[in-house]
Amino acid sequence: MRMRQDDTTEVPGELEACRQRLEENLQQLGPVLVAFSGGVDSACLVAAVHKAGIPYLAVTARSATMPARDLDDALALVARFMWHHRLIESGEMDDAAFTRNAPDRCFHCKNDLFGRLTELAAREGFSHILDGSTLDDLNDYRPGMQARRQHAVRSPLLEAGLSKADVRALSRAAGLPTWDKPASPCLSSRIAYGEPILPDSLRKVESAENGLRALGFATLRVRKQGETARIELLAEDIPRLLDDTLRREVTRRVRACGFQFVTLDLEGYASGKLNRVFLPVHPA
Repeated sequence: MRMRQDDTTEVPGELEACRQRLEENLQQLGPVLVAFSGGVDSACLVAAVHKAGIPYLAVTARSATMPARDLDDALALVARFMWHHRLIESGEMDDAAFTRNAPDRCFHCKNDLFGRLTELAAREGFSHILDGSTLDDLNDYRPGMQARRQHAVRSPLLEAGLSKADVRALSRAAGLPTWDKPASPCLSSRIAYGEPILPDSLRKVESAENGLRALGFATLRVRKQGETARIELLAEDIPRLLDDTLRREVTRRVRACGFQFVTLDLEGYASGKLNRVFLPVHPA
C-alpha cells in the first residue's frame, strides 16, 4: 500500500457530522477491543479509535483463511501508525460447523473470533468489542451479523450512519493508504457451498489469485468449484484475455496451482456471487 501525494483530502462537508458523531460515540465507550483485519473498514475504525484517545487494543486473528498479503498489510499499518495491536490465532478451521461450508459458514467464523475476543476482553478489562460493519452490511447476506449480535459487538461505523463509500472518503481524508484498497474477504468465500473448506483448497485459491495479480489483474476472484477454477475479472479486464499469449499464461498459472480446469466468468467480478445458489435470482 503506497501513499500518493493526493491521498490526503478534506472531509466532505456532508460527512463531517457523521465523523463527529463517530468520535463522540467512541469517547463514551471506555477501553475497547477492535477486530482488525487490515481492510478498509477496520483500518478506518482503528484510526478513529486511536484518534479518540481512549484505551484500546486492535486484534488480528491469524488464520489459513486470511490471505497472507492481507496479514502483511495489517501489520504494515500497525507499524506505520503505531497502533496498539496484538496478533492471536483463530480456530475456525478446527470447527466442523465451519469447514463443512454450509451457507451459514460466516456465522461460525465470526462466532469463533468474537468468542475469543470476549474472553480476552473479560481477562484484560476491556469494556466493549468493536467491529467495522457499515450500512452496506445490512443490504447483503451476512450470517456473521448474527454472531455480532450474540456477542454484543458494537459497530461504531454503522452506528454513525456510515456506508462503505463514506468510510473510503474518511479514510482518504485521514491519510490511510487503505482508502482505495479493493475488498478482500476471506479465502473460504471463494469455495462453493457444500464443498469442504480444506487447507489445500485455500492454498490453491490464494496461489491462483496471486498469480493473476502478478499479471496485472488488481481486482479479481478465483472461485473453486470442484476441480474447476472460475475466474472473475472486472468487466474492463475481460477483453485482455483475447490476447492468446496472455490467455495461455493465465491458464498455465492457474493449472499450476492444482486446478484441472480453468474457466472465465463472462459476467465479470461481483462480490458474493456464490450466494446466488440460495438467494432470489435477479436478472443481470
